[in-house]
Amino acid sequence: MEALKNLNPVIKQLLWLPFAILGGLVVYKAGLVGAVGLIMIIVMFFLLRHLYLVPKNGVFIALLISFFVNGITRYIVDSPLGLSIDFILVLTLIIAVFSPVKGNLKNLNSGVFWFSMVWFAFTVAELFNPEARSKEAWFYAVRAVSLYQIFVVVVALLYINSFRDLKYFVHINLGIIALSVLWAAKQMYIGLDAGETTWLAEGAYRTHILRGVLRTFSFFSDAGQFGATAAYAGLVGFILALGPFKPSARIFYLIVGILGFWGMLMSGTRGALFVPASGVFAYLIATRNIRIFIIGLIVVVGAYSFLKYTTILNENNQVRRLRSALDPNDPSLQVRLENQRKFKVYLATRPIGGGIGTSGTWGIRFTPGTFLAMTANDSWYVKIWAETGIIGLYLHIGMILFFVFYGYYVIFKINDPPLKSYIMAIHAGFFGIACAAYGNPILGQFPLSIMLYTTWAFFVIAPGLDLKIKIASNELRIT
Repeated sequence: MEALKNLNPVIKQLLWLPFAILGGLVVYKAGLVGAVGLIMIIVMFFLLRHLYLVPKNGVFIALLISFFVNGITRYIVDSPLGLSIDFILVLTLIIAVFSPVKGNLKNLNSGVFWFSMVWFAFTVAELFNPEARSKEAWFYAVRAVSLYQIFVVVVALLYINSFRDLKYFVHINLGIIALSVLWAAKQMYIGLDAGETTWLAEGAYRTHILRGVLRTFSFFSDAGQFGATAAYAGLVGFILALGPFKPSARIFYLIVGILGFWGMLMSGTRGALFVPASGVFAYLIATRNIRIFIIGLIVVVGAYSFLKYTTILNENNQVRRLRSALDPNDPSLQVRLENQRKFKVYLATRPIGGGIGTSGTWGIRFTPGTFLAMTANDSWYVKIWAETGIIGLYLHIGMILFFVFYGYYVIFKINDPPLKSYIMAIHAGFFGIACAAYGNPILGQFPLSIMLYTTWAFFVIAPGLDLKIKIASNELRIT
């Protein structure tokens, strides 16, 4: 390697000549197929090299892909793009074994890792659930339920090691979500493209065009996922806008916050309202400031009262639909409650559920006509309950609650104000999504799933970052 570095630049370029000639021959002989294959080989080479040198970027690459993977399927039908995230994460773990970059094994000895492992082991045991009728359904469904979680948590805990990584993570999320809101505005005010129109015509119009009004979905899987993700950005953006940052940064966060809540309204997703409602409450507790808590509580109660007890802005379709989320007699809510009563009867004799992949989309695909496949769960927690039973539900909720309280423990332990602000913001965003997941199965969907798994890892990593910042600060004072 040292000899190559010391070579004359001209000689270095000449070393590429045989590869260029070989590539030209491949394209000449195989045409377009050969060209595409050659490009894929080159991309794979540089990807492998990059992950070998910087394993943590496997998480960030998976995060980037997760934002666009569902939207791309509207233009490339039946493409296995979802498996690209599996590929990146598995590849990262394999390459990391041989990488010169050594992971921080101490981070694996944490509650986040062990809870993730226990949950993963439980979902693997579900493969042998006597009620499950399809092993193939388990393979497809377990990825969203636990496989992505353990992969992301392990890679992040091992290799993410700087405050810069945390800022990079937050800015990727906020930046792309802001872009998604602008795309949704294009859908609402300019129009849909051919791929989006075809997707609606194939059946999505039933849930995305209500009373002649479009529920925007941007480049996400559906309006529900887009609305919840936009609400997450709105919440995190406004929290960070209150943080100890430069004016330019605070303006950026404020703009993203405004865009996020605008996107939530355009999506027409009622359940997304609970992201900021519960997330703000989580943030107020994290401040441990009675004055801020009381002021925030007054604002939240005021906003609730505005939606619940007034008809102001009712002529606006988005506000009117959002207002219906607070109506206990809403027909949609009553249907969900009735379905949950059916699940309760069915699962009374099935403590480990019907098996992973037996409900929702995968149930319809692999076990059509069964009770779990034909009864809508409309909730992440009801889905977990249906597929893993009351034992799996308690275990899963226990894991989520552990992450919530562990996040508070970390927040109260951190001293550096900017670091604390970032952790408080993503903790509030996580809590908001966890609460909103009762109304929609958003917790296990892209991109929120990858976002939250990485967030849990940052709870473990943050105290070490705080210590690094403290040490660096003391060294600056000494010099």
